Amino acid sequence: MSESVVSVKPVVLPDSDLRVRISAPASGRDLPVVVFSHGFGSSLEGYGPLTDFWAAHGFVVVQPTHGDSRTVDAYTPDTWRDRVSDVKRVLDELAFLEAAVPGLAGRVDRTRVAAAGHSFGGQTAGNLLGLRVDGEDLSDPRVAAGVLLATAGRGGDDLSPFAAEHFPFMNPDFTHMTTPALVVAGDKDDSPLTVRGPDWMADPYHLSPGAKSLLTVFGAEHSLGGIPGYEAKETTDESPERVALVQRVTTAYLRHTLGVDDTDWVNLPEDPLGRLESR
Repeated sequence: MSESVVSVKPVVLPDSDLRVRISAPASGRDLPVVVFSHGFGSSLEGYGPLTDFWAAHGFVVVQPTHGDSRTVDAYTPDTWRDRVSDVKRVLDELAFLEAAVPGLAGRVDRTRVAAAGHSFGGQTAGNLLGLRVDGEDLSDPRVAAGVLLATAGRGGDDLSPFAAEHFPFMNPDFTHMTTPALVVAGDKDDSPLTVRGPDWMADPYHLSPGAKSLLTVFGAEHSLGGIPGYEAKETTDESPERVALVQRVTTAYLRHTLGVDDTDWVNLPEDPLGRLESR
């Protein structure tokens, strides 16, 4: 059952220019938190098909706008690291953010936190789970679970020449990414950043240790059917059915991994549009 949602934007964090959007159910208590990191160029305005759904199903969703957003245009070679700092800043200020939403005070469980992200945002979430770039550990023990959507795989020879030249941070080491995570990949996501093909997006699942799950969405390209927005021009594979699958599986996973309720995860039905596996 979905709830009415209260959403407040933009909220500017203290002593910073970091703007966020906060969405939360209008009722309920002990609400877990999901911090969502957008893809390259997007902002707190994006990803309503996912973030609205999560909020309507019992999560407080916080969406920071990172420096690479088209609304900020402050990309630098360190943006990948700054993005992680943005999410950590959100976690530092959860009490402030809770107070910024009318009626939310006292209803948030700040001990149950997940990091999620799409594309570039998937790597950001992965960094908080233990993914390392150049050996740098940016993991955060406050993050108990992750959802990595259409997230880049191994670097090195797997990168296209363009990616190798322009994105040196795309050499992730997944061997320390021990925090539980759900990886979501489209089997038609043929990225120009790799020479390998769509299976590259499953690397965060196959190359990381610990409890992981992988949802392969059949026929999905990088937008996974349309998660970047209700009318996002970057959606090349529009499919409400695929979006509904991603909504359903990610919500069940978050409820399961954050200790809310196992019922939906345990009883997920098979779906002809995707395949779910876990280890």
